[in-house]
Amino acid sequence: MRVLITGAAGLLGSHLTDRFLADGHAVVGMDNLITGSLDNLAHLANEARFEFVEHDVTTYIDVAGELDGVLHFASPASPVDYLELPIQTLKVGSLGTHNALGLAKAKRARMLLASTSEVYGDPLVHPQPESYWGNVNPIGPRGVYDEAKRFAEAITMAYHRYHGLDTRIVRIFNTYGPRMRPYDGRVVSNFIVQALLGRPLTVYGDGSQSRSFCYVSDEVEGIFRLFASDESDPVNIGNATEYTIAELAETVLELIGSDAGLRHLPLPEDDPKVRQPDTKRASEILGWEARVPLREGLARTIEYFRGLHEARSLEPPPVLTKDEP
Repeated sequence: MRVLITGAAGLLGSHLTDRFLADGHAVVGMDNLITGSLDNLAHLANEARFEFVEHDVTTYIDVAGELDGVLHFASPASPVDYLELPIQTLKVGSLGTHNALGLAKAKRARMLLASTSEVYGDPLVHPQPESYWGNVNPIGPRGVYDEAKRFAEAITMAYHRYHGLDTRIVRIFNTYGPRMRPYDGRVVSNFIVQALLGRPLTVYGDGSQSRSFCYVSDEVEGIFRLFASDESDPVNIGNATEYTIAELAETVLELIGSDAGLRHLPLPEDDPKVRQPDTKRASEILGWEARVPLREGLARTIEYFRGLHEARSLEPPPVLTKDEP
């Protein structure tokens, strides 16, 4: 196959690119590099089956030649990013998804939308099955990401029903692993960077809120299987094992050997209190389940960040551009 992956320079996009290439396929990677990094694709510089296009998918997308698949992963995906870039986040979820769908339709290609567990908001049902409609504040600060993805799902299903487009929707739960940005605002990267620098780990609230952390190789394998399946309804892909944020902090401190302790700050507005996927459908439809235990995945991720630290690359984040109209 030959596929287009938008957001290819991000965490999931770059690993998914590797997965398709490892299976013998060709990949066109597309990214505007607002939050992605070419460092994540540097190892593919001499790969003949990979080509990179720097492009903003909120404008018209044109890819020469045949495509068998369009996998739409372009979007700011962490609170730091989408709170700094609210308009861009809404545009890539709406205009970007529309453009990706239009390209898939024109190429008669299969379309896979990267959605998110954030469509469930601060859930009142636990764990969250795909049948749950969610509890989202549309006008809260997190609504720019939540509602962008909910719209993206709606227009994808509209193309599926109205145009007969072959579509897939994956709802991604908290994913971590090598190639995370040091200051992307996600709890795993935050904790590891702070511990490596000898700083107290920032815990919002009392740390009793829960998340389910899926190592990137597990997440990518589930997405790859979903793309190859015949399932058009949304499917949760995430680790079904739930941890509190306090438990995660203790594990990171232990693995790094840090005694820096914790620093508690107020819980952000609309921050979900619980988050755990119901993965029965992924198991039944795809024969998939997460396999990498948290401690093992964290050890691999710490090794990656330790390499950045030794290379003096744990620098403060750049100021993201806000000049979008």
